[in-house]
Amino acid sequence: MSLAPQPPTLLLSEWATGVTAAGIPDRIRQIVTSCVIDTIGVALAGARTPVAGTARHFAARNHPPGRAEIWGTTDKMSALAAAFCNGTAAHALDFDDNCYAGFVHGSAVIVPAAVAVAQDFGATGAQLITAITAGAECEYAVGAAAGQGLYDKGWWTTGLLGPIGAGVAAGHLLRLDPRQMRSCIGLAVTSAGGAKTCFGNDAKALLAGQASESGVKWATLAANGASGADEPFVSPNGFAALHIDGPFDISAFTDLGRSWRLETPGIDIKKFPICLSSHAAVDVVVEIMVREGFSPDDVEEVLCDVPPVVVANLKYGSPATTREAQFSMEFAIAATLCFGAPGLEQLNMGVLESPAMQVMMPRVRMAVGPMWDAERRAAAPEGASVVISLKDGRRYSGYQSHALGTAFNPVPPAHLREKFLRCAEPAIGEPAAQRLLQALEGLDADVPVRDLLNAAL
Repeated sequence: MSLAPQPPTLLLSEWATGVTAAGIPDRIRQIVTSCVIDTIGVALAGARTPVAGTARHFAARNHPPGRAEIWGTTDKMSALAAAFCNGTAAHALDFDDNCYAGFVHGSAVIVPAAVAVAQDFGATGAQLITAITAGAECEYAVGAAAGQGLYDKGWWTTGLLGPIGAGVAAGHLLRLDPRQMRSCIGLAVTSAGGAKTCFGNDAKALLAGQASESGVKWATLAANGASGADEPFVSPNGFAALHIDGPFDISAFTDLGRSWRLETPGIDIKKFPICLSSHAAVDVVVEIMVREGFSPDDVEEVLCDVPPVVVANLKYGSPATTREAQFSMEFAIAATLCFGAPGLEQLNMGVLESPAMQVMMPRVRMAVGPMWDAERRAAAPEGASVVISLKDGRRYSGYQSHALGTAFNPVPPAHLREKFLRCAEPAIGEPAAQRLLQALEGLDADVPVRDLLNAAL
């Protein structure tokens, strides 16, 4: 007689509380270290944005001082406030990493929560890496169980699943037992939400901050005896019944600690501070321009043939703000043609409203062609087939299944260092950025996390 499968929350809680540093392969710990470096780098750049300033102002008025650092400043607040502020900053520029297990921005939510709790309770860097691994693997397992349909339905999975990853990471650092961790996950699942109407406005970054803060809150409450739903995923009024039209694959929870979603499907590190849905098309345009050597004035039209999810995500054909521009294929391709790539320096109204961009953006078209059947969408979830037509009649085409920088199509580790310094130096200066990078590269050791950033200043 076969045994009934264990409930998902039980599997998550028992693995998350039992995993140790020795049980995580070095290659996985290095991936997590890279996630921390990338997240703190983009958060330092994001800390200079208005939405991050709004989050800090709100937190300062509503939270007492504490021991957790507010990145990009010398301020310290409670772990709750730091998770909110730093999670908002980490996602403010949409420059943070992504994972296809759930279509989530995992690190921007998990890393701020874990660092804040580690600083508040005096944990080491090695303990931090273990906790982030636990949170990420649990969140990505839920994402894998839910499948892409959750995202396609309109849920912003970063807001919906992020509190699970942040809560597990925080709970691991707080040394929750399996019963407490199960309550933490139950609280996180029951309370979470997020709609993709947040794309192109401040809600997206603030919801990332809220998800990070929520994880800390639920873990802390569970540590103090609060209970949550024992089985929030597959109960009649639970997560799967309310959010998912298709199956909820419980088998996604049975391989925790044996296979690693941080490795497969892996983590996508962004090259550009815009929605990942546009990156493959940008890569194709860059490759064609470099190879053929034409100028922006030569371009008659650019046609981007992309999967339906790309069209759904990049909904601003004529962006009116830089926030909307980050979710615009027209902006991404026009910025690539006019400036070589859509970098941080292009995310301003002067560039968006410039004559060159206003002329070029209407020349970019996006459509879903017949090539995007189910098999192709699975193989290239945010791929792009691009045709560039020039005024003299020449036409050039190219295809990219996965953008450069994604786990499927990685770039050398030196690119991560360059990206970190490009983000951090304007915020804290070149010497401090170099010192911080060195400290983060050696984070997975018996070194205290407290004062991690301020020590580099």
